[in-house]
Amino acid sequence: MTIAYLGPPGTFTEQALHTQTDLLDQPTIPMRTFVDILHATRDGEVDQGFVAIENAIEGPVNVTLDTLAFDTDLLIQREVVLDIRMQLMAQPGTTLEEIKVVASHPVANAQCRTFLRSHLPDATVEPANSTADAARIAAERPGVAALGPQNAGDKYGLEIVAEDIADHKGNQTRFLLVTRTGVPAPSGHDKTTVVLTQRHDHPGSLVAILQEFAARNINLSKLTSRPVKKNLGDYCFIIDLEGHIANDVVADCLKNIRAKHAEVKFLGSYPAAGNGSDESRFRSTEAWKEASNWMDSIRSQVGD
Repeated sequence: MTIAYLGPPGTFTEQALHTQTDLLDQPTIPMRTFVDILHATRDGEVDQGFVAIENAIEGPVNVTLDTLAFDTDLLIQREVVLDIRMQLMAQPGTTLEEIKVVASHPVANAQCRTFLRSHLPDATVEPANSTADAARIAAERPGVAALGPQNAGDKYGLEIVAEDIADHKGNQTRFLLVTRTGVPAPSGHDKTTVVLTQRHDHPGSLVAILQEFAARNINLSKLTSRPVKKNLGDYCFIIDLEGHIANDVVADCLKNIRAKHAEVKFLGSYPAAGNGSDESRFRSTEAWKEASNWMDSIRSQVGD
């Protein structure tokens, strides 16, 4: 089972992927962009893709959201949340005053705006394909610093010039593992992600959709609007809700929304990140298999 991730080696994406102990034996393929990863997964070039979807400081990674919503029919298998510590790194001996260019992925640059404005107001901010690619650039060019994880700096022989410089403490990034088919068994601690596109935009139409969730006591952990790429002002809504599509109440809610209010694109039901998620994923898969076998044995006795 090959897994594509944002490379080169040393990125936060690779770091997050390596926290998943059951995936450590899987071959990995670094790619240049999140779109490349998702398209390669869609086209069967790799079995799974691992991409960033949301950051605590910058919010949604829109290119990932849009590709999942509009360009692919992939299914989320799990989410992973990684604590982010952003380091400013350069060639050994480089001082803050000697830095003329700061390179990194645009999302990483945006997470450190306050520090860069205060300490490097005259430095040029140069986009890179990833934080690890920024470290490679800094290793090749004096006076260039990279923003990224320490392991990327270690890989390219850089030293930390300024430590933990993100604008807000407690910075985290959420990642998703996606594939072409399959829905993980319920774990009892799950999320479901859907894309809702209203058939008719009129006063109260969004409220009517939200009332379907409220009436069933389904909590929404995230609601994001994205333009549908057609007419100005036309938006869809990407929703994370608590629960699994195997739960009757969740299934009933989505059926009602599809029948009465909006087109529904199902992006997956999967174990939510958190304490014990690996263990609960294993337990639930085994329990689900046992329960399925039990039900099959009963139904096999039903007469024609």
